[in-house]
Amino acid sequence: MWAMSELLAGPIADRHVALCASFAAFGGWDMPVSYAGTVAEHTAVRETVGIFDVSHLGKALVSGPGAAALVNATLTNDLGRIGPGRAQYTLCCNDSGGVIDDLIAYLVSDDEVFLIPNAANTAAVVDVLRAAAPDGVTVTDRHRDHAVFAVQGPRSPELLEGLGLPAGMEYMAFVDAELVTAGGARPVRVCRTGYTGERGYEILPSWDDAGPVFDTLLDGVRDLGGMPAGLGARDTLRTEMGYALHGHELGPEITPVQARSSWAVGWDKPHFGGRDALLAEKEAGPRRRLYGLRATGRGVPRADCEVRSGPGGERIGVCTSGTFSPTLKQGIALALIDTASGVRKGDEVSIDVRGRDLPCEVVIPPFVESHV
Repeated sequence: MWAMSELLAGPIADRHVALCASFAAFGGWDMPVSYAGTVAEHTAVRETVGIFDVSHLGKALVSGPGAAALVNATLTNDLGRIGPGRAQYTLCCNDSGGVIDDLIAYLVSDDEVFLIPNAANTAAVVDVLRAAAPDGVTVTDRHRDHAVFAVQGPRSPELLEGLGLPAGMEYMAFVDAELVTAGGARPVRVCRTGYTGERGYEILPSWDDAGPVFDTLLDGVRDLGGMPAGLGARDTLRTEMGYALHGHELGPEITPVQARSSWAVGWDKPHFGGRDALLAEKEAGPRRRLYGLRATGRGVPRADCEVRSGPGGERIGVCTSGTFSPTLKQGIALALIDTASGVRKGDEVSIDVRGRDLPCEVVIPPFVESHV
């Protein structure tokens, strides 16, 4: 547990206070959970546009001759599949195939890769890369050099175009641009990605420019009928999409094969962290697998609830995440289920929610349609 005095503040903490946000600890940071309420913020993102401050996310820079080669030989995905100006979801794994972190790699050039890890795992990712770095390649923690704002929702392209920012790039492409604010033009990096399943962008200004950039983006969001959104809506949105959250669906004891993240592994690469263990698990088949569970009765599942073969049945797994879906108006969960149970899509199982059996249908996420 983090003591309140130990929590780190982001670059626009004063704005969140002025917006009457409620706060909670997350990854060592004091984070806004909601402003107008999670359901309202979730709905704004699904129907119009919302803005999230996710400046707590880590940032690291790998630079020097062979920077991209180092990243490619260390992290799981294959940077050779993309070119400069593109971003890629990838994983940093330990020797046993467990996930130290999942992150986004921005390929600037062969000599520069910008990384966005999770807040609590930045130092671990930097350490792994530094340990493998050849002479001439440096790995630098840039956590407080940049802020990150996620603009998400069907009207997000309209927002960016209205502010003079590029919006027509392909998914997972990024462009360096300038945003005109009340105090002048500010350099930003715009990447067409996000964590909600809606069309969206992540906008990276400098840490010092975060205030005026946020103010300009928020004014535009409100003009389009949207609102600021906090971690509560971020979690319900990503759970509806079945997106993994490190510490829940991914972790040092949970491999990408178990978590249905094998698509983020460059299986043909000769080198990456955890390669031998992951190849062996892929060949043998994982002992457990991630599924979605959609409640068919009344109740809301939560992380760590047991999954059973049926009412009063044997334990066959555990929920990694669970919430009420504002879109579906029912409880949903992500769960690691033992493969030996024989559970398949369409089967009925139950979740133990405070001693009461909650019937659920087994599904393969996403729970709702993606619009990225």
